[in-house]
Amino acid sequence: MQPLRNIAIIAHVDHGKTTLLDNLLKQSGTFRAHQEVAERVMDSNDLERERGITILAKCTSLVWKDTRINIVDTPGHADFGGEVERILSMVDGVLLLVDAAEGTMPQTKFVLSKALKLGLRPIVVVNKIDRADARVGEVEDEILELFMALEATEAQFNFPIVYASGRSGWASRTLDGERKDLSPLFDLILDHVPAPTVDLNSDFSMLITAREYDPYLGRMLTGRIFTGSLKVQQAIKALNKDDSVVENGKVTKIMAFRGMEHVPIETAYAGDIVAIAGMQRANVAETVCAPNVMKALPALPIDPPTLAINFSVNDSPLAGTEGSKVTFNALRDRLMRELESNVSIQVTESPSKDSFEVAGRGELQLGVLIETMRREGFELSISRPRVLIKLGANGEKLEPLEEIQIEVDDAFSGAVIESMSLRKAEMRDLRPMGGGKTRIIFVGPSRGLIGYYGTFLTETRGTGIMNRTFHSYGSYRGTIAGRRNGVLISMGMGDAVAYALFNLADRGKIFIGSGVKVYGGMIIGEHNRDNDLEVNLLKGKQLTNMRASSSDESIRLSPPVVMTLEEAITYIKDDERVEVTPKSIRLRKAILDPNERKRATKSHH
Repeated sequence: MQPLRNIAIIAHVDHGKTTLLDNLLKQSGTFRAHQEVAERVMDSNDLERERGITILAKCTSLVWKDTRINIVDTPGHADFGGEVERILSMVDGVLLLVDAAEGTMPQTKFVLSKALKLGLRPIVVVNKIDRADARVGEVEDEILELFMALEATEAQFNFPIVYASGRSGWASRTLDGERKDLSPLFDLILDHVPAPTVDLNSDFSMLITAREYDPYLGRMLTGRIFTGSLKVQQAIKALNKDDSVVENGKVTKIMAFRGMEHVPIETAYAGDIVAIAGMQRANVAETVCAPNVMKALPALPIDPPTLAINFSVNDSPLAGTEGSKVTFNALRDRLMRELESNVSIQVTESPSKDSFEVAGRGELQLGVLIETMRREGFELSISRPRVLIKLGANGEKLEPLEEIQIEVDDAFSGAVIESMSLRKAEMRDLRPMGGGKTRIIFVGPSRGLIGYYGTFLTETRGTGIMNRTFHSYGSYRGTIAGRRNGVLISMGMGDAVAYALFNLADRGKIFIGSGVKVYGGMIIGEHNRDNDLEVNLLKGKQLTNMRASSSDESIRLSPPVVMTLEEAITYIKDDERVEVTPKSIRLRKAILDPNERKRATKSHH
């Protein structure tokens, strides 16, 4: 049996985690010399590359001086909160990666606080110290303050520091030390991170921390083996957290992480992180074990979904003109496939068989799913997100509350506190952080936070940082004011005419440019007033026979307000939809026909 080390990497986006990992893999000889290596190997999903966030935790491993080092990537965003604790339960140490110029960031704090609570002892890597604007001394002070704020133990407080440049591929234990390769970092991992404490003589047990779906092998469950060993074809069962049996089965395949690949192995031992196939129903946070084990391993429950969005087939007049996957069956198959690998969503088919309710943990997480589907060629109609209300023991309404941690420049704290109180959030803590910044902690309803992020960035001029985690279900907080303005709605179908748009400019904000295809019931702008207004976009200028040839071309339109997918989803009201296709994001009324719309409003009142 090979000696093992299991570590997780914690880093803020863009602090160079993935580049550092690429070089660790290269220098340990994991990549053969002639092998093509994609840049930023770990962020394998397109959206992760674009947004620079790690959504799904991934595992890789390498060998240094005959010791196998398993390295697990942690998701940095709080919408993926439950993942973090489960990932950290697999490892015995963490690597905290901090940018030498930017210093410590809140997303790092979120994961680091969880790691410290679990008693893990970190190694700090100050990365990119060859940057012109590096401020190493100050960043080290920030890290010490962070450890104090997170109430680190004395052992955790005496963390070793490595100075590195992930891009140039070197690390050193001192600032002016030799800048040759990454071996100082490798050696430190072997010395500082304890080997997993394992009990090889007991029966096999492993905690599932992630699952994915493989078209050939079926459901793949990844986790760390806590006790015993496992052979292919061995009988196993799955236990849920109250020790009842979920299913019995046998292992059809054991896959180990070797570099960036999954490699089949015959036997796996306690301490290692592997993926196994053969179970149909076993899920994350459950224990897979030998048939005579009776107690499940302790695990954190999966955070409950707090938000739901309706996904339905696109039924607008432009349906099917831009996407290749437009049927209800294609939509059903895709959502069922998502359920196989995504633990934190739930999908229910509507009684009328024309839409699905997809429940998840936040608009970022559901936005990522919609964006992924759109790239695969889907056309969808999306409703406004609504929070999932529960009934309490005495029949009272309970709604999901979140703990919101905000860091802002002192100058903006007033505006943020005012905004949050309008959204029915209560302030729990306010403390100066030094350097002209304030940290404020609120507990407030998820409902009030839908669509707040954009406003928050405006209020803090892009400098504020907000982290949200599920707190609890609490009593319903009453009505929260939503969007007050009405919208401008197109009357007819055709291409929008510049002249008509120009004449609407003083009626409100316009969302489209000239020549864009519109249809009756499509929302093309926001009205200055609180009522909806139907407008004709197809009307050109009255022509006279004295027409000067230049008069039409001289119309200058101000650029339209273009929304991102998340902004659009949180902008619409309940009687509106977002039409999402591979090429466009359009806003529309749920009922396109104006007369039917009026009837529906009347019966609603």
